[in-house]
Amino acid sequence: MSAAAAISPSLGVVVAGGGTGGHLFPGIALAQQFVARHPETRVLFVGTGRPFEAAAVHRAGFTHRTVTAEGIKRRGWRRALWAMIKIPKGIAEAVGILSEFRPHLVLGVGGYASGPTVAAGWLTGKAVVIQEQNLVPGIANRVLSLLADRIYVSFPETADRFAPKKVRVCGNPVRREVIDAAGERRRRAEGPMTVLILGGSQGARSINTAVIEAAAHLKQPDRIFLIHQTGESDADRVRAAVKAAGIDAEVRPFFHDVGSVLSRADLVICRAGATTVAELTAIGKAVIFIPFPYAADDHQTKNAASLASRGAAEMIVEAELTGQGLARKIDEFIDRPETLVELARRARQFGRPEAAEAIVDDCLALLEEKGMWTG
Repeated sequence: MSAAAAISPSLGVVVAGGGTGGHLFPGIALAQQFVARHPETRVLFVGTGRPFEAAAVHRAGFTHRTVTAEGIKRRGWRRALWAMIKIPKGIAEAVGILSEFRPHLVLGVGGYASGPTVAAGWLTGKAVVIQEQNLVPGIANRVLSLLADRIYVSFPETADRFAPKKVRVCGNPVRREVIDAAGERRRRAEGPMTVLILGGSQGARSINTAVIEAAAHLKQPDRIFLIHQTGESDADRVRAAVKAAGIDAEVRPFFHDVGSVLSRADLVICRAGATTVAELTAIGKAVIFIPFPYAADDHQTKNAASLASRGAAEMIVEAELTGQGLARKIDEFIDRPETLVELARRARQFGRPEAAEAIVDDCLALLEEKGMWTG
């Protein structure tokens, strides 16, 4: 019996990695697209078991397994050595999972679990692909690119960092619920300007603090409606500050219905992770990026600058972030709503809402080319 015949006839896909929304959500977008193309597709996510990761996968309707994996970069030599010692264990666990699930394709999306699972896929003869969200590739994908059959990148500038024959510039996949919500609302001619604050899946203390300070300096607090994702620790103090300033607001630790809140926003103030950038450009939103300054290789600043330099976004570096400055910028947008429309238009020019479809198309072509599966 051939290796291909031994594999289940229904398409099997393992999505490896996650940990943060920036890695996980593109994986969910791709899983959704595989199922949309072939409803019988079996999808398994393999991660490290972080509560956020497991909850997001299960909410999307997929199954989740875990392997042993830890980060190496910027952890000190002792913790880095310990993490490296654990790599063989993680690979062995991943080999066991793949032997049981019998996928045709292993898709690495970055994050700690991507390494051992993609390595296991290569060792067991599966088709292996990786997807890089950021302009500057992460350390896991730089290593795994040596094993991959395909490398899908989001930014054209990233292509020359990998073997050219393997690279496809497809953009960063965006979840179906975000795309579907994009057309539900347009900027109102009258009424308050809706400002959406997103600090990432865990919130952002510095952005929250700046919003609290800005609330007291807004000249026209009655002309905005604030939607703010704070993370768990800051929700109460943000609520108290905006209420005291007379701002109508919806403040929550986390929004699971991200498509809905994005569709309501006239202006978004947020970090500049690659997935956030992809979502905002795919649906065309005016945005002020405040990049996280401690991201690996400062990739968030590079992500944001790639749009800001083209007039498709505004950027405030965190070292220059103040409540008064943020309030002044919001007041400017209130007085000149046409600038929001223009920023959104330019952002949309850089969007790739078809990214998930393009990647899935190429994955299916790869499997057919290798004789591993034909749909």
